[in-house]
Amino acid sequence: MKTVIPDRYNPVLSVMETQQAIKYIRDTFQKEFGKEMNLLRISAPLFVTKSSGLNDNLNGIERPVGFDIQEIPDEKIEVVQSLAKWKRYALKKYGFHEHEGLYTNMNAIRRDEQLDNLHSVYVDQWDWEKVITKEERTEEVLEETVRTIFKIIKHMEHEVWYKYPQAVCHLADDVFFITSQQLEDLYPDLSVKDRENAITREHKCVFIKKIGKPLTRSGRPHDGRAPDYDDWDLNGDLLFWLPSLNRALEISSMGIRVDEETIVSQCKAAHCEGRLSLPYHQMIQKKELPYTIGGGIGQSRLCMLLLNKAHVGEVQASIWPDEMIEECEKHNIHLL
Repeated sequence: MKTVIPDRYNPVLSVMETQQAIKYIRDTFQKEFGKEMNLLRISAPLFVTKSSGLNDNLNGIERPVGFDIQEIPDEKIEVVQSLAKWKRYALKKYGFHEHEGLYTNMNAIRRDEQLDNLHSVYVDQWDWEKVITKEERTEEVLEETVRTIFKIIKHMEHEVWYKYPQAVCHLADDVFFITSQQLEDLYPDLSVKDRENAITREHKCVFIKKIGKPLTRSGRPHDGRAPDYDDWDLNGDLLFWLPSLNRALEISSMGIRVDEETIVSQCKAAHCEGRLSLPYHQMIQKKELPYTIGGGIGQSRLCMLLLNKAHVGEVQASIWPDEMIEECEKHNIHLL
């Protein structure tokens, strides 16, 4: 646990004003997002069965929160870590067509998260997924989608500025694209996070493409990415510069999803071929699920960005260590 305390931090908005701003941002963004992306809001599960293979394994080391149900004693239930796989299954089950999609309010518990200014045990994001054709599994479609999401977030800056001009964070005018390998080549002596900070400091908004495969210099991926939902050649992270902390803030992780070939090759590369026998993975290999693009947009992080907050706990009610709460309170960082 490490808390960064900005010099002379002034949150500008009171706790009550912040609560009102949070509601405004969340209500307004999801309406604009659904409209611009042609997405229908649907209900989503808080937990799934372990045997379904629908839970997100994230980096493969995080422990999902599990429990049992009295009426189903032989089945282990897991709180979702994200809905990356479930959404694709839902598109098929509910009968969505090409270029139609869904978004949902996703709440997750990640008990192994290292708590700091940006990370919480409680995860809240808009998870979304959209049907595309096999021919649209391209970098051009990925970048076009990223630009659309950027445009929506940029529009939210103007909306927030209108209501809270004293608090709004002014964003970049465009998004800069770079691959994780190009980024390593550009800053070979920096750590992954320092690379992200360096490139985002310069361009203010960056989409780092192709996350998951080992890089040529370090031999390690830029960041961990489960092998069974994103295509590692057609994915990426969207980062904005956050002035309050003087660092990059990841707002979205997204990508075009694996097809019947890449799910096999990536699972083999990740040494987890055993997953390929799970129901979800079998449906992809048998071409029973649609080709899709999807991702997640952090709700609390978006509020953090637009209001230039210094700690995710200022815009999200969660659990924090007592020493973090006390230290933050001394410096005008009021955790909910």
